[in-house]
Amino acid sequence: MIKHAEIWRAIDRLAARHGLSASGLAKRGGLDPTTFNRSKRVTHDGKLRWPSTESLAKVLEATNSTFADLVALAGDGPVGQAAPVHVQRVPVIGYAQAGSDGFFDDAGYPVGNGWDELEFPHLGDPNAYALEISGDSMEPLYRDGDVIIVSPGASVRRGDRVVVRTREGEVMAKQLARLTANRLELQSLNKAHPDRTLAMTEVAWMARILWASQ
Repeated sequence: MIKHAEIWRAIDRLAARHGLSASGLAKRGGLDPTTFNRSKRVTHDGKLRWPSTESLAKVLEATNSTFADLVALAGDGPVGQAAPVHVQRVPVIGYAQAGSDGFFDDAGYPVGNGWDELEFPHLGDPNAYALEISGDSMEPLYRDGDVIIVSPGASVRRGDRVVVRTREGEVMAKQLARLTANRLELQSLNKAHPDRTLAMTEVAWMARILWASQ
């Protein structure tokens, strides 16, 4: 998995590749100029702050770059020297399929074959998959037709964006608000849709969203 220092190094190098400062890169992507400032990379109490997937998607689009390009800039070598990128083939699953029986095992891993696939930098989880969004329940963050990369094997913490499937087959993407041994509290990404609280006995599986391709 890419580390905190590496993702910020990659952002700085992406800016330099296009003759920009970190602030200039943010402005080119239509972001607040301070988005990538060094002061924004660690909170006042010393916690690491990560760039959002939305901000990364915007600057990659603005510079006609891919996520693989960004990962290649994260290595320890000189600015002009790209790190090797190990590619993983990731199955692409439709949102409706995610709620259907027979497409996942009890751990939330996709089963079977014949899926469409996309190539993605190595994720450290051989069971990672892509989920194609349908509907508006995750707007404005994720829109109909967007693809999110999901990792069943990644640990989840409060504030992470996750996909949850209930034992009745309902699939939802929300933000993890609280997790206890008995209860799962989820915050909706779209305020037009309610937050949810589920008993853990209702939850079939939960997986963390690692990336959104928008």
